[in-house]
Amino acid sequence: MTDQIGTEQNPLRAAIIGSGPSGFYATEALLKSGLDVRIDMFERLPAPFGLVRNGVAPDHPKLKEAILVYTRIAAHPRFNFLGNVTIGRDIGIEDLRASYHAVLFACGAESDRRLGIPGDDLPGSHTATEFVGWYNGHPDYRDREFDLSSEVAVVVGQGNVAVDVCRILAKTVDELKHTDIARHALERLAESKIRGIHMLGRRGPAQAKFTHVELRELGELADCEPVVKPQDLNLNSASETELADKRNRTAIKNMEILRAFAARAGSNKGRRCFIRFLESPVKIKGKSRLERLILAKNRLEGEPGRQVARETGETVELDCGLLFRSIGYRGVPLPGLPFDERRGVLPNVDGRITDAQGKVLPGLYCAGWIKRGPSGIIGTNRADSVATVKAMLADIEAGGIDTSVKQGAQAIYPQLAARGVRALGFPAWLKIDAAEIACGEAAGKPREKFTRTAEMLALLD
Repeated sequence: MTDQIGTEQNPLRAAIIGSGPSGFYATEALLKSGLDVRIDMFERLPAPFGLVRNGVAPDHPKLKEAILVYTRIAAHPRFNFLGNVTIGRDIGIEDLRASYHAVLFACGAESDRRLGIPGDDLPGSHTATEFVGWYNGHPDYRDREFDLSSEVAVVVGQGNVAVDVCRILAKTVDELKHTDIARHALERLAESKIRGIHMLGRRGPAQAKFTHVELRELGELADCEPVVKPQDLNLNSASETELADKRNRTAIKNMEILRAFAARAGSNKGRRCFIRFLESPVKIKGKSRLERLILAKNRLEGEPGRQVARETGETVELDCGLLFRSIGYRGVPLPGLPFDERRGVLPNVDGRITDAQGKVLPGLYCAGWIKRGPSGIIGTNRADSVATVKAMLADIEAGGIDTSVKQGAQAIYPQLAARGVRALGFPAWLKIDAAEIACGEAAGKPREKFTRTAEMLALLD
């Protein structure tokens, strides 16, 4: 036993679960803590970087430049990567607690919220996560099938992910072929018969969650015209009050762009993207698959900043053959950990994971979306991860963490080997990375992703 963690004799052994932004920012904060630390990052896929690799749209390469920062962090001599390892299946939570002083979960929000309406599960109704993962080459979604043969698609939600889905459906092959979009997705999108895309928001234009930068792109597409009804931009007094607040810069910019869209003359472009407000799906209809959507018309009630959508009693029908819901993400439970089903997060106080009674579980922490829910952008996770690491360091200072010497990965590798699990280090990822870039060069793309885990493992063999 020793009384001090973070020394050469007893380095702080920390496990980071998840290799997205939150995981890397937590790693960075620990490396800068001044303590002697040894960090092992676990990722269930062979490829790191989470949503930066698998969630950022292929036509937004600048947002992926954060990967350069994460790669520099991974080069630190006190950092170790274990890819292709699933926590809760290959290694249990108790195994981690026995091998590390602290375990920090940064595994994001991997599932979508449901609409909770009749017909939600009809073929043709999908989550945005499935589609985004499919066109980004995520192995979990490589074999998903999307029927692009109908003329009308609906996207429920008005955040940036919803705009991404609309934009990918609307773009031509020429606009996408020089991005890192997965080859299988590009081939299927080339055959798409979709001509009308409807993006639905349950509240009004002043409450839409997309950013003006994303929204503006819908007006810059080669063969798709944005359509906004001028009457849909008539605001109630509470919404006018919201827009009068100069701090509400995004909503103000959004309204300017939406009004410009509404004033545009018609065009001969082949596709239309209809941006609709104050409508909520209440039923999905179809015999054996999605055929039409029943929408409730809404009105806004409440004070500025707290307005909610209420159904008016009026409904409209919209024929469509494809639907994506993009109404928010939620985390998924991990075997051996408590879970807040209502919020879809790990229950926690300042990043310290708690049990069902609210008692802190020593040595267990969380950061990012699995801690606070799906909010913010990539950079938002830095401050969030730093805050969790500060809580961890405070616990160490206060003696709230077991001070016995831990073995870290040295204790984990034999367990993985005994279970037939092949853990991949960061050099293995760099080899996969180089091969993807080389394959992409031949096609005039920044990279051609391997979309199956077996392909990545075969490459390493």
